[in-house]
Amino acid sequence: MALFTGAGVALVTPFHQDGSVNYKKLEELLDDQIEQGTDAIVICGTTGESSTLSEEEHSDVVRFTCEYVNKRIPVIAGTGSNCTETAIDLSKKAEKDGADGILVVTPYYNKATQKGLIEHYSDVAASVDIPLIMYNVKSRTGVNIEAETAAYLINHVDNIVGIKEASGDISQIAKIAHLTHGELDMYSGNDDQAVPLMSVGGIGVISVVSNIAPANVHKMCELFLSGKTKEAAQMQLDMLPLVDALFCEVNPIPVKAAMNLMGMEVGGMRKPLTPMEPEHEAVLAKAMKDYGLKLV
Repeated sequence: MALFTGAGVALVTPFHQDGSVNYKKLEELLDDQIEQGTDAIVICGTTGESSTLSEEEHSDVVRFTCEYVNKRIPVIAGTGSNCTETAIDLSKKAEKDGADGILVVTPYYNKATQKGLIEHYSDVAASVDIPLIMYNVKSRTGVNIEAETAAYLINHVDNIVGIKEASGDISQIAKIAHLTHGELDMYSGNDDQAVPLMSVGGIGVISVVSNIAPANVHKMCELFLSGKTKEAAQMQLDMLPLVDALFCEVNPIPVKAAMNLMGMEVGGMRKPLTPMEPEHEAVLAKAMKDYGLKLV
């Protein structure tokens, strides 16, 4: 059975002005996501600025989230690293702290071969008993999980159950679906491709947009998965200008700006990420208003 179907939110990590994690605000965000129908929480992923959290902070945020959500919906912890041993350690801690699954990005910078990816994912999966979702995002990591590699892993490693596909290559996504015969749960890692991915067998999205419009993203997935594909496609098309604005600078700079424009007060980013350029923020604010979101 899938870890979740529908809309999982790639949740931001809120910070105080001094850069420390704002746990009170995190509680508010988690409650709001659950109340608005989000199907799963993905914590400490790219959008959650995992790369600038210390390992101690990372584990603390995962543990806090699991305890606070308290099984109301699944919690999936980002535990990827470009070091296999670090990914194993983070994954073990996430399992101990109550995560329902883990999301593991391809090792970045060192650019493993496909054989290296197979060994990396096999070793991480073997270190835990909870399900693992692979995360394929070549634009950030410099390495692609080829369709044949995904198929090998799903066939040889019991607790590798899914893939977050952010390659942007719908042909590759279709090939993964073909080679895995529906055995691999596919989630879109790109908000503008949720419906296209579901059209070739995907079961949802791990969404940045869900940080600011969780009910809409949930509804779009629900419509598609219940057979109302035309309505879902229209929701996808209506969302495109907002998605473009949310990715005019590197994620999560724009989404945090958007949340602050809505009065959510999630704080800024940790360096090397810097505040959004004013001209881009103006474009973002317009796209948000046009989409029907309320700014303060």
